[in-house]
Amino acid sequence: MKIQKGDAGYIGQRKRRVIIKTILEFGVVIALLLLGIWQTGDRLNLLTVVAILGCLPASKALVELIMIVPHHSVSQEIADEIQLKGEHLTCAFDMVFTSEKKIMPVESLVISNHTVCGYTSNIKADANGIAAHIKKYLNANKWNKVSVKIFDNYGNYVNRIEDMNEIYDKENKELKEQEAAIKQVILSLSL
Repeated sequence: MKIQKGDAGYIGQRKRRVIIKTILEFGVVIALLLLGIWQTGDRLNLLTVVAILGCLPASKALVELIMIVPHHSVSQEIADEIQLKGEHLTCAFDMVFTSEKKIMPVESLVISNHTVCGYTSNIKADANGIAAHIKKYLNANKWNKVSVKIFDNYGNYVNRIEDMNEIYDKENKELKEQEAAIKQVILSLSL
C-alpha cells in the first residue's frame, strides 16, 4: 500500500525513495562520464557534456535528500493512539514546514471544524512560530476563520484531541469536506 502525504510513515518512505533516486541519478552521471572517457580516450567529449548536464537533476535530488534526512516519521503507536482518541477528527501526520528562516517539523495535526491543533516533539521548534506560519498560509488561501494551535507537550495535545472529539458534529457532511480542504492546503505547505 502506498503511503500518501499526510499519512504516518510518509517521511520514512520518502527518505528511502529520495536515497534511491539520488544514487541512481548520480550513477547515471558517473556512467556517462566513464563511458565517454572509455570510448574516446579523452574526457573532452559529448558524453561528458551530457554527464555535466545530468548533474543538475542529480543535485536537485541531493538537496531534497539533505532536507528530509534529519526528520523522522511519527511512531506507529503514537499515530494509532491519535487516530483512536480523535476517531471523528481529520488527521495528518509527518509534516515538515519550511519558511525563509527555519524548518519546522510537526508529527501530527488534527482538524475539527475551524480548529487545527498539532504536535511537535522537536525541542528547538517554536510552537507559536509554527502556528503563525500555518495560520498565515491558511489566510492566504481564504481560510481566515481557522484557529491554529501547536503543542510541544504530548499529554496536553492528547487531552485537546479528546476534547475536540467529544464536541465534534458527526452528522455534518459539509464539515468533513471543509476539513479535507483545510488539510490539503496544509499538506501543500509541507515538504
